[in-house]
Amino acid sequence: MEETASSVLSKLYDNTAFANPPVAKVDLQAALTAFSLSIAASLRGGPVETADKNNKREALVSLLRQLAGFVQDRHGNDLATLLSSGFEAVSTNRASTQLEQPTIKDILNGMSGQLIVRVGPVANAKCYEVRYALIAPGGSLGPWQTGGLHTSSRSMPIGNLTPGGNYQFQVRAIGGSAGYSDWSDPVSHMSL
Repeated sequence: MEETASSVLSKLYDNTAFANPPVAKVDLQAALTAFSLSIAASLRGGPVETADKNNKREALVSLLRQLAGFVQDRHGNDLATLLSSGFEAVSTNRASTQLEQPTIKDILNGMSGQLIVRVGPVANAKCYEVRYALIAPGGSLGPWQTGGLHTSSRSMPIGNLTPGGNYQFQVRAIGGSAGYSDWSDPVSHMSL
């Protein structure tokens, strides 16, 4: 905050794009100096000095907020003009990002009636959800069943499968700002 206040002091005042700021330069300088001194005092002092530092910080923040609103109303969406004020641009992008779709690397046989699904790791995934369906002799899929949530992409055991049954599996990653990825392409494997 001290850096921002110093930058605003050196760039905003006498800037033709921002005539007549709502806070006088001398007032901002006094608040910055008081805050800087209170930081040093709080390092040597106790709770009283820390409370004083917090009060001085709030006073400086209040002045900077007034100036930031003033700059925001006058920079005309021009980044160079905004930066000439001493304030920095802040991203307002809140777009969510979808997790990458997982790829099933392989399915291994575990114990009897168990298959182990393995996928390539997905960046920002907290865990992986598996679903599976029994493939009927005619090739139609039975209803999807949940294979649970797994924290390791390298080993997702799915048990209680019918030995000799052919199953189709899909996996999706969970996490990130969008919540979850698309389901992976389906992969089939026979349970032993």
